[in-house]
Order: sequence, then C-alpha cells, then structure tokens
Amino acid sequence: MTDTDSTTTGPLLPEDITTDSPFTLPGFFDALAEGRLVAARCTECDTHLLPPRPACYGCGSRAVTVSEQPRTGEVRSYTSVNRPPSAFEHLAPITIAVVELDSSARLTGRVDAPLADVTIGDRVELQVRDPEEAGIDPDFDLSYEEEWPVHVFELV
Repeated sequence: MTDTDSTTTGPLLPEDITTDSPFTLPGFFDALAEGRLVAARCTECDTHLLPPRPACYGCGSRAVTVSEQPRTGEVRSYTSVNRPPSAFEHLAPITIAVVELDSSARLTGRVDAPLADVTIGDRVELQVRDPEEAGIDPDFDLSYEEEWPVHVFELV
C-alpha cells in the first residue's frame, strides 16, 4: 500500500498498517525523503490529515485516501521558539509556522527566516533537507529517525 494516488484507501485492519504504509510516520518520511509530500484526506468529511493517518481525526472514518500535496502555501500562524529541544538548541530562536498548503492541508514546520521577517499570508515553499544540512545534530536522533529528512519552509 505504498501507492500515493487518490485511489489509495486507508487500511481497514490493524495488520494492514505496516512501516512502509503511507499512513504511518515512517511511510510519510520515506515519501518525503523521495521528494514527495503526501497527505490523507477523509472521503467522509473532507478533513486533510498531514502527516497521513489510517483514520480521520475529524469523524473517525477509515475511508481516507492518500495523495501528493503541493509544496507551496501561505503562513496562517507563526511564533518563535526560544528554547527548542536539544537537537535544535544552536538554531534558537526558531521561527515555526502553521502553513496552509495550496491544497488546503495544513503542516507545521520551521521557517528559514527570522520572526521579524514573517507575516501571516506570506507565501512559502517546503524544502526537504538532510538533517545535518539543516544544522541538526545526528546524535539526538532516535534510532528510527536516523534516515528521516527534515522539512523547512522558505519564504517565496
């Protein structure tokens, strides 16, 4: 179930949820490492789930589809994190934003800009980076996160 077109339907049984499923975090980050941003959408209530999940958190339905998402969107909310987790300490303060993608799915992530340069409505584009390139110390990764890329929004 690693296909990511709009016909991919959520797993109906717990045993269908494997680490390579696009409905899990490992599956989501595998797709991201390949340069694809995927989200699920509930076919019952039209809620977007990003990262994808096997069931809708809006209505509980398992009738979800997975599809590739645009990498561009608008800042809807933002803040500064002055005391981030240890792996990001040296990058503080970090600007974090909730971005509404052009598909209307929302994703939270770091913005590669100082807080003073970001405003609501700013256009941004998602970039996928190797953690070391993004300045994240690999010694802080959990074993299952070692291969996971990071996403950073850049102002457009």
